[in-house]
Amino acid sequence: MAKYSYIYGVLIMLVCCTDSYAQWKPAGNRIVTEWAAQVDVSNILPEYPRPLMERTEWVNLNGLWQYAILPSGKAMPKTYDGEILVPFAVESALSGVGKELGENNELWYRRTFSVPSRWKGQRVLLNFGAVDWKTTVWVNGTKLGEHCGGFTPFAFDITQALKKGDNEVVVRVWDPTDKGKQARGKQVSNPGHIWYTPVSGIWQTVWLEPVPERAIENIRTTPDIDGGKLMVETTVNNPKANDRIEVKVLDDNKVIASGSALNHTSVEIPMPADCKLWSPDSPSLYDLEISFYADGKLQDKVKSYTAMRKFSTRRDEKGYMRLQLNNKDIFHFGPLDQGWWPDGLYTAPTDEALCYDIEKTKELGFNMIRKHLKVEPARWYAHCDRLGMMVWQDMPNGDKNQDWQYKQFYYGPEMVRTSESEAIYRKEWKEVMDCLYSYPCIGVWTPFNEAMGQFKSVEIADWTKKYDPTRPVNPASGGNYFPCGDILDLHSYPEPVMFLFDADRVNVIGEFGGIGMALKGHLWNEDRNWGYGDLKGKEEATEEYLKYANRLKELSALGLCGAVYTQTTDVESEINGLMTYDRKVVKMNADALQKVNSEVCRCLDNPSPAKSSH
Repeated sequence: MAKYSYIYGVLIMLVCCTDSYAQWKPAGNRIVTEWAAQVDVSNILPEYPRPLMERTEWVNLNGLWQYAILPSGKAMPKTYDGEILVPFAVESALSGVGKELGENNELWYRRTFSVPSRWKGQRVLLNFGAVDWKTTVWVNGTKLGEHCGGFTPFAFDITQALKKGDNEVVVRVWDPTDKGKQARGKQVSNPGHIWYTPVSGIWQTVWLEPVPERAIENIRTTPDIDGGKLMVETTVNNPKANDRIEVKVLDDNKVIASGSALNHTSVEIPMPADCKLWSPDSPSLYDLEISFYADGKLQDKVKSYTAMRKFSTRRDEKGYMRLQLNNKDIFHFGPLDQGWWPDGLYTAPTDEALCYDIEKTKELGFNMIRKHLKVEPARWYAHCDRLGMMVWQDMPNGDKNQDWQYKQFYYGPEMVRTSESEAIYRKEWKEVMDCLYSYPCIGVWTPFNEAMGQFKSVEIADWTKKYDPTRPVNPASGGNYFPCGDILDLHSYPEPVMFLFDADRVNVIGEFGGIGMALKGHLWNEDRNWGYGDLKGKEEATEEYLKYANRLKELSALGLCGAVYTQTTDVESEINGLMTYDRKVVKMNADALQKVNSEVCRCLDNPSPAKSSH
């Protein structure tokens, strides 16, 4: 405890050095990452938050807001409880509050802002990266609207509510956590075992943005390496028949291809025959400039990026279905990544911290990350694109978990959701796919995990595939299995075992391992920790890991196409991470892991002889 008190003492000294910092300090005395000390209250997450549609003008509203926690249904507060550091959830240490909201209360935020004079004549949008869960927004007392969903971005046009000088924004949030039907991932009101602390309120960047009266609202890019072209769909507000969209593709600031379209049809751009393909070994990206013209006049212009790559499946010469990248077989191998932080919960303390887990995963020889039951901020996916990391994207589970017996689940019973619950799921799954569609790194969609809220599996998998036919669909990772989608996904702890096989689908082990090792000084809880086994040191843990990884190479010759090791870091009571929760220790021999992981990722380049599958 002395060490933790010292860490927090340093943090408090840092933030109390000016009057503006005096009201904020981290809440609680649990472990923190090294980036917590770098948190600058006056400059929180200053990086542009939407890399796929970037504008030069914007104002970051992260920082200290007023907050109040009131019983649900109460009127807007006239006084507030104190200050909260946005965008850290109210339950987190870095929020400076560290209080659980609960399903019977509402969280209120307030702050003032001014609009730059140079924005005169333009519309002003108020953007939220993500808020968990039901959000209502007022500007200068005028209600702008509501948004339900804890993982996807949304915005309000606040132009008509603005006034000269200071403006006031008020936000109300209700989040029932596991008492509601909404997607919530690993959050529960009583955390422990594999379940974690609730995350309520604003947890991604809030920002203002000026746009023209008619502006680009969304961009959707689809590469076609077989056809040698790139498709760009652009959405604008109030579309008209004579609108024109022009797209330029740039490589190192040089235009290498371009195209245009009228009537808001897709822009189809022929790409050079020698264009570079994106892969983990060579993550080549192209910059985009998208311009919107109306009546021959430039209305709006944004920057984006894309990559030429293709995710697909095929049946190999032995009859096994295989995952492919750019028409070549590839074994997908990576960790289960929860994306949780001891100091910020859902929110990494800095952009450097957000990128760190991906960089470390790459250094350890993996080529893929399974993003587990969470949707990350947009910049996380942009980092994966830049670094060359494939991503399996889960839909966060919600509603109630189905009771089931492990390994007795083939065509097992499904949850029967209410019409309200089903509508909530369908709306947010579509929103998740929409906001992530254009990131090159996304390689697999996973609608369900382990029967958690799993319903209408065949229908949901078929809809997912029709909505995005460019990526394989993993209907249920470790869940109830139905003949649908592209993938059969097994969970096998701790050793990877193929106890089922589907000859018509890609076969993967979506979770295995979970080797438990507690390192004192790096624990969320000094006791009540959980993992598979109780290994005592780096050497023993590495030996166990190598045994499992080498087994994957053998299974690849029997049709295994991918695997996910549990997990990237310890998380709260789970002590089965490759790294400690505070990211200060890699718990195994990094060089040994890098070597064997690289061999697994390349095992289909030189397949091993087949051995027994059990």
